[in-house]
Amino acid sequence: MSIQDIVLKQYRDKVNQAYFQLGDYSTNLSEGWLKTVRKALGMSGTQLAKRLGVTKGQISQTESGELSASVTLKTMQKMAQAMDCRFVYAVIPTQEIEEIIKQRATLKAKEQIKAASSQMALEAQSLNDEQIAFAVDQLASEIVEKKPSDLWE
Repeated sequence: MSIQDIVLKQYRDKVNQAYFQLGDYSTNLSEGWLKTVRKALGMSGTQLAKRLGVTKGQISQTESGELSASVTLKTMQKMAQAMDCRFVYAVIPTQEIEEIIKQRATLKAKEQIKAASSQMALEAQSLNDEQIAFAVDQLASEIVEKKPSDLWE
C-alpha cells in the first residue's frame, strides 16, 4: 500500500465516521437550528439581540436567512456563541464514501461498455445482457482499484 493510498484511506475513514455519526441526523428543522436552539434555551429574540449588540429585527432576519441559505457561516458562528453553543459545519455524504465511488465507477463502466457494445453490434458481435452485466462489474471493480483521475468527469 502506497503513502497515497494510506492518506486516501485516512480521508475516507474520517468522512465515513462523520456519515455514521451524523448521516441520519435530520437537518430539516422547520424553523432552522438558530431559532430552534434559541427557543430550547428559553431565550427571546430580544435577549439574543442584546447579547449580540444588534436589533431584534436582525435576529429575525438571520433566522429567516438560515432557512433560505443566505446567512453566512460567520454569522451562524456568532449567533451560536451568543447562545453559549458551538457552530459545527459539515458536509456529510448520503452513504459511505466507498459506495459513492463504486456507484460512480459503475456508471463510468456502463458508459464504456455501452460504447464498446455499440461498436461490437455494428460488427455483428453484440453481447447479451448477462455478458454486459459481467463486463460492467469487472470494469467497475478495475476503475475502483485503479482510481483514475477522470472518475468524476
